[in-house]
Amino acid sequence: MSSNKPLSEILDIAIAREEGAYFFYLDLIERAEGKEAKETMNFIAEEEKKHRRFLVDYKSGKKGKTELSMATPIDYKIAEHLDEVDPDKPLSSTDIYLIAAHREKRSNQFYTELAAMHSDPEIKNLLLKMASEELKHKEKMEYLYSNTAFAQTAGG
Repeated sequence: MSSNKPLSEILDIAIAREEGAYFFYLDLIERAEGKEAKETMNFIAEEEKKHRRFLVDYKSGKKGKTELSMATPIDYKIAEHLDEVDPDKPLSSTDIYLIAAHREKRSNQFYTELAAMHSDPEIKNLLLKMASEELKHKEKMEYLYSNTAFAQTAGG
Protein backbone atom coordinates (compact mmCIF):
# COMPACT_ATOMS: atom_id res chain seq x y z
CA MET A 1 0.00 0.00 0.00
CA SER A 2 1.42 3.37 -0.95
CA SER A 3 2.37 5.82 1.79
CA ASN A 4 1.20 8.77 -0.29
CA LYS A 5 -2.49 7.90 -0.24
CA PRO A 6 -4.65 10.72 1.06
CA LEU A 7 -6.33 10.27 4.42
CA SER A 8 -9.77 9.81 2.85
CA GLU A 9 -8.51 6.82 0.82
CA ILE A 10 -6.85 5.30 3.87
CA LEU A 11 -10.07 5.69 5.82
CA ASP A 12 -12.09 4.10 3.00
CA ILE A 13 -9.78 1.07 3.06
CA ALA A 14 -9.97 0.84 6.85
CA ILE A 15 -13.78 1.20 6.82
CA ALA A 16 -14.03 -1.63 4.30
CA ARG A 17 -11.76 -3.83 6.45
CA GLU A 18 -13.89 -3.20 9.53
CA GLU A 19 -17.07 -4.01 7.58
CA GLY A 20 -15.46 -7.23 6.38
CA ALA A 21 -14.47 -8.10 9.94
CA TYR A 22 -18.02 -7.49 11.16
CA PHE A 23 -19.47 -9.91 8.58
CA PHE A 24 -16.66 -12.40 9.23
CA TYR A 25 -17.64 -12.57 12.91
CA LEU A 26 -21.34 -12.82 12.07
CA ASP A 27 -20.45 -15.89 10.00
CA LEU A 28 -18.51 -17.37 12.92
CA ILE A 29 -21.52 -16.82 15.19
CA GLU A 30 -23.55 -19.03 12.86
CA ARG A 31 -20.86 -21.70 12.87
CA ALA A 32 -20.07 -21.66 16.58
CA GLU A 33 -21.61 -24.43 18.63
CA GLY A 34 -21.17 -23.16 22.16
CA LYS A 35 -23.15 -20.31 23.69
CA GLU A 36 -20.00 -18.63 25.08
CA ALA A 37 -18.27 -18.68 21.67
CA LYS A 38 -21.41 -17.25 20.02
CA GLU A 39 -21.62 -14.46 22.62
CA THR A 40 -17.92 -13.68 22.27
CA MET A 41 -18.11 -13.49 18.47
CA ASN A 42 -21.16 -11.24 18.80
CA PHE A 43 -19.21 -8.97 21.16
CA ILE A 44 -16.27 -8.80 18.73
CA ALA A 45 -18.63 -8.17 15.78
CA GLU A 46 -20.11 -5.24 17.70
CA GLU A 47 -16.60 -3.94 18.41
CA GLU A 48 -15.82 -4.03 14.69
CA LYS A 49 -19.04 -2.13 14.05
CA LYS A 50 -17.88 0.52 16.57
CA HIS A 51 -14.53 0.74 14.78
CA ARG A 52 -16.32 1.31 11.50
CA ARG A 53 -18.49 4.02 13.11
CA PHE A 54 -15.37 5.67 14.57
CA LEU A 55 -13.69 5.72 11.14
CA VAL A 56 -16.81 7.01 9.37
CA ASP A 57 -17.19 9.74 12.01
CA TYR A 58 -13.52 10.59 11.74
CA LYS A 59 -13.76 10.83 7.95
CA SER A 60 -16.75 13.17 8.22
CA GLY A 61 -14.93 15.44 10.66
CA LYS A 62 -16.57 14.25 13.88
CA LYS A 63 -13.26 13.41 15.49
CA GLY A 64 -14.38 13.90 19.08
CA LYS A 65 -17.65 11.95 18.96
CA THR A 66 -16.16 8.49 19.34
CA GLU A 67 -12.74 8.21 20.89
CA LEU A 68 -10.29 5.33 20.84
CA SER A 69 -7.60 5.06 23.43
CA MET A 70 -4.14 3.65 23.22
CA ALA A 71 -3.81 0.60 25.41
CA THR A 72 -1.05 -1.81 26.21
CA PRO A 73 -2.67 -5.19 25.76
CA ILE A 74 -0.86 -8.41 26.54
CA ASP A 75 0.23 -10.23 23.42
CA TYR A 76 0.26 -13.92 24.32
CA LYS A 77 1.59 -14.68 20.80
CA ILE A 78 -0.49 -17.82 20.54
CA ALA A 79 -1.51 -17.06 16.96
CA GLU A 80 2.16 -16.67 16.07
CA HIS A 81 2.90 -20.21 17.27
CA LEU A 82 -0.17 -22.14 16.15
CA ASP A 83 -1.30 -22.80 12.60
CA GLU A 84 -4.55 -21.28 11.50
CA VAL A 85 -7.50 -23.66 11.63
CA ASP A 86 -9.25 -24.69 8.42
CA PRO A 87 -12.43 -22.58 8.60
CA ASP A 88 -14.31 -25.02 6.34
CA LYS A 89 -14.27 -27.89 8.83
CA PRO A 90 -16.63 -28.23 11.79
CA LEU A 91 -15.40 -25.74 14.41
CA SER A 92 -15.04 -26.16 18.14
CA SER A 93 -14.90 -23.15 20.47
CA THR A 94 -11.11 -23.37 20.56
CA ASP A 95 -11.05 -23.35 16.75
CA ILE A 96 -13.31 -20.27 16.67
CA TYR A 97 -11.07 -18.39 19.13
CA LEU A 98 -7.90 -19.33 17.23
CA ILE A 99 -9.38 -18.27 13.88
CA ALA A 100 -10.41 -14.95 15.44
CA ALA A 101 -6.95 -14.48 17.01
CA HIS A 102 -5.31 -14.94 13.60
CA ARG A 103 -7.70 -12.44 12.02
CA GLU A 104 -7.04 -9.87 14.74
CA LYS A 105 -3.29 -10.43 14.36
CA ARG A 106 -3.55 -9.61 10.66
CA SER A 107 -5.66 -6.53 11.40
CA ASN A 108 -3.11 -5.33 13.95
CA GLN A 109 -0.32 -5.84 11.40
CA PHE A 110 -2.30 -4.00 8.72
CA TYR A 111 -2.75 -0.88 10.87
CA THR A 112 0.78 -1.03 12.31
CA GLU A 113 2.38 -1.32 8.86
CA LEU A 114 0.16 1.43 7.49
CA ALA A 115 1.13 3.70 10.40
CA ALA A 116 4.82 3.09 9.70
CA MET A 117 4.33 4.39 6.14
CA HIS A 118 3.01 7.77 7.26
CA SER A 119 4.90 10.71 8.66
CA ASP A 120 1.78 12.80 9.32
CA PRO A 121 1.31 12.59 13.11
CA GLU A 122 -2.51 12.70 12.90
CA ILE A 123 -2.69 9.79 10.45
CA LYS A 124 0.01 7.82 12.27
CA ASN A 125 -1.75 8.26 15.64
CA LEU A 126 -5.13 7.25 14.22
CA LEU A 127 -3.66 4.10 12.66
CA LEU A 128 -1.74 3.19 15.83
CA LYS A 129 -4.94 3.53 17.87
CA MET A 130 -6.70 1.18 15.45
CA ALA A 131 -3.76 -1.25 15.71
CA SER A 132 -4.07 -1.13 19.50
CA GLU A 133 -7.79 -1.90 19.30
CA GLU A 134 -7.11 -4.94 17.13
CA LEU A 135 -4.39 -6.14 19.50
CA LYS A 136 -6.88 -5.89 22.38
CA HIS A 137 -9.19 -8.18 20.43
CA LYS A 138 -6.33 -10.60 19.76
CA GLU A 139 -5.54 -10.61 23.47
CA LYS A 140 -9.15 -11.52 24.30
CA MET A 141 -9.27 -14.29 21.69
CA GLU A 142 -5.96 -15.79 22.82
CA TYR A 143 -7.01 -15.64 26.47
CA LEU A 144 -10.27 -17.44 25.66
CA TYR A 145 -8.42 -19.93 23.48
CA SER A 146 -5.95 -20.81 26.23
CA ASN A 147 -8.67 -21.13 28.85
CA THR A 148 -10.80 -23.30 26.57
CA ALA A 149 -8.04 -25.47 25.12
CA PHE A 150 -6.27 -25.92 28.45
CA ALA A 151 -9.12 -25.75 30.95
CA GLN A 152 -8.13 -26.26 34.54
CA THR A 153 -9.31 -29.42 36.17
CA ALA A 154 -11.03 -29.58 39.53
CA GLY A 155 -7.72 -30.61 41.06
CA GLY A 156 -6.00 -27.37 40.13
